[in-house]
Amino acid sequence: MLTLQRSGFRRYKSAGINFVCGLTIGIFSTLLVASLTSRQSLIGQTTYDVINRHRYENKKDQFPSISVLPDQTNKRFMKKDFLHNADKMIRGFQPINFNDYEFHQDENHVAMDLKKQVRVLCWVMTSPQNLNVKTIHVQRTWAKRCNVVVYISSTSNTSFPTVGLNVSEGRDHLTEKSMQAFKYVYDKHFNDADWFLKADDDTYVILENLRYLLKSHSHEKPVYFGHHFRPLVKQGYHSGGAGYVLSKEALRRLVLKGNDTNLCRKAGANEDVEIGRCMENLGVRIGNSTDALGRTRFHCFSPQTHISGNFPRWFYDYDIFHGKNKGVDKISDYAISFHYIEPMRMYDLEFFIYHLRPYGVTSGHQHLNLPAY
Repeated sequence: MLTLQRSGFRRYKSAGINFVCGLTIGIFSTLLVASLTSRQSLIGQTTYDVINRHRYENKKDQFPSISVLPDQTNKRFMKKDFLHNADKMIRGFQPINFNDYEFHQDENHVAMDLKKQVRVLCWVMTSPQNLNVKTIHVQRTWAKRCNVVVYISSTSNTSFPTVGLNVSEGRDHLTEKSMQAFKYVYDKHFNDADWFLKADDDTYVILENLRYLLKSHSHEKPVYFGHHFRPLVKQGYHSGGAGYVLSKEALRRLVLKGNDTNLCRKAGANEDVEIGRCMENLGVRIGNSTDALGRTRFHCFSPQTHISGNFPRWFYDYDIFHGKNKGVDKISDYAISFHYIEPMRMYDLEFFIYHLRPYGVTSGHQHLNLPAY
């Protein structure tokens, strides 16, 4: 009897140990998966938001701007392994090739006619280290729909190709880089386009919708369009990250009259603010880019951020709508741009915009009797 009791006790003890071990392993696995998932979910736009919000709340920058990714990451906020994993994930992503119109054989004569009528030059701000990480994905997706595209960097690269300017890389040199880029575009391509778009290498632009907006405006008038920020400049200014587009007359004034340092600063970290001040001093007005229903077309963040409205704190102070324009019903059906788009997401947008079709549903400009705005 005693032997049986001891045997039963050993079996009970063994089962208990197995249960505790299994429970411990299960909890550890769950925490590990959750940790990895949370890290990956922060890669990309959330990373930028956290950095900018931290700087804003601690007043590290006098003028917080969403137009660029800060060059220096606060070590108390971002660990080296996190940034390494994010960088490794982006650098390991390979370009995808597919042609939207040829693949689908879409009825695109309206878009093609508009491309001839509303000529848009796109210049993309990039850097040597971003060419094969970010810029190549811009080249493979939306940039192919520009009438002319120029990639601006600090070093020339004939194989990509990029135009190298005599400007150092980094946040402190963005205004200088932009001013020289506009000068280069004016000198080399002024007669090749009517409108001149500046975009970052993590911005996605829908050129057909941009031309739809611009077709109702004269490029001979001094005007520029983008996402409207309200402080710091009397008439406001347009976000650099969301992209902004200058009319031919606006570009002419910028280059020919912008040499006066009393009107336009040639250097500074906050490129979009300085360009905005310059535009105001040159008599270039802010254009209204909202549609007929008051919905936004240029966007400072990714689609999911504008849908959810999970904006960083500083955005509510800078946005002309105080961050109230959020949700699907506040984003124009003819949206033009989104910012902080990771390379992988460039192809997501390419697929959803130009390839995915709901069967039995017809949509398009011919079914909407709405003006451009």
